[in-house]
Amino acid sequence: MSRKMPIIHSKAVIAETRQFRIEVLQLEFSSGQQRQYERLARGGSNGAVLVVPMLDHETVLLVREYAAGLHRYELGLPKGKIDPGEDNLNAANRELKEEVGYGARQLRHLHTVSMAPAYLEHTIDIILAEQLYPEKLEGDEPEELEVVPWNIHEIDKLMRSGECSEARSIAALYLTAAYLRDRPIRQAKP
Repeated sequence: MSRKMPIIHSKAVIAETRQFRIEVLQLEFSSGQQRQYERLARGGSNGAVLVVPMLDHETVLLVREYAAGLHRYELGLPKGKIDPGEDNLNAANRELKEEVGYGARQLRHLHTVSMAPAYLEHTIDIILAEQLYPEKLEGDEPEELEVVPWNIHEIDKLMRSGECSEARSIAALYLTAAYLRDRPIRQAKP
C-alpha cells in the first residue's frame, strides 16, 4: 500500500542540549487528522557508524564501556559519529582505531538501522571491518575500553550473559554472522 506522507505544518525546537534537540511537529495526515508529534533529534549530526571488527572468520572484538543510560558497563560494538568531511567507512576505521586499537584493510557497509523511529531521528551504518592490523589512535573516551574477543556464532550465549543488551549491537552481530555464513569462501590459489 502506498501512503501519502503527512504534511508538516510547523516544526519547532522546544529544548536543546550539546548532543540532542527535541522538536515538536504539527502534522496533518491524508485522513485530515491533525496531530502533534515530538521527536528527539541529534544536533548537528553527520550520521553514525557501528563497527563489527572481525579478528578472524569467527572472532569479533567487542568493547566493554560505561553506558550512562543504564548506569552499568555493557559489552557491545565500537561506535561513534561521522565527523565533518568523513564518509562512513573512514569514520568506522577511525572509531575502530580509537576504541579497539586496530585498523581494517577491508571495510564493507552491511546495513543501516534505526532505533525507535516513531520518535527518534537517528540511523546508524553497520560496517564490517576485516583484515585487521594493530593501530591505536587517541579517542575521546574517559577511560580505556576493555576489548573482549567473542565467537560471532555464540551471540545467544552473549545475550544470556546479560552483558549485552543494546539492540543495535545485537542486530549487527546477527547480520554479520549471516553475511559471513552465506559469503562464498575464496579458495587460495596454489
